[in-house]
Amino acid sequence: MKALIISADGFEDLELFYPLNRLKEEGVDVKIASMEKGTITGKHGYPADVDLTFDEINPDDFDMLVISGGKAPEKVRLDEKAIKITKHFFDKNKPVASICHGAQILISAGVVKGRKATCYIGVRDDLKVSGANYEDKEVVVDGNLITSRNPNDLYAFGREIVKMISK
Repeated sequence: MKALIISADGFEDLELFYPLNRLKEEGVDVKIASMEKGTITGKHGYPADVDLTFDEINPDDFDMLVISGGKAPEKVRLDEKAIKITKHFFDKNKPVASICHGAQILISAGVVKGRKATCYIGVRDDLKVSGANYEDKEVVVDGNLITSRNPNDLYAFGREIVKMISK
């Protein structure tokens, strides 16, 4: 199994590294993608190496998409290729896991209308306006979509990711 994490500078450190390492523990081949190669830096200063640019990604090569939060989704949502990648995972009904501000990418991709989801409280109203059925829970699973609110919910987020990839 191969998973793709999309992010950029300003990501919430725990929300990128926890799923990255949890997936690796399960034997998943995980790649980090961003607008440019090199290193992206989390809001608490931790660096992450970028394996692929959005332009280099063939989404057919991946089985799961993970979207971390922090300030990164604000930048990623402006990249048309990242939006196309996100839409691909929904079109193919592949697992998508999004936490915190990651919902901003889902909103820009237009993939949450009619779906149950949660997110960081500051994005809640945007999620509702986009047609999602917002639930204030640590983790919400709706078909192929797993969403969580913030770093405090990472244990539940990770639990549901592992459940989904174990099916």
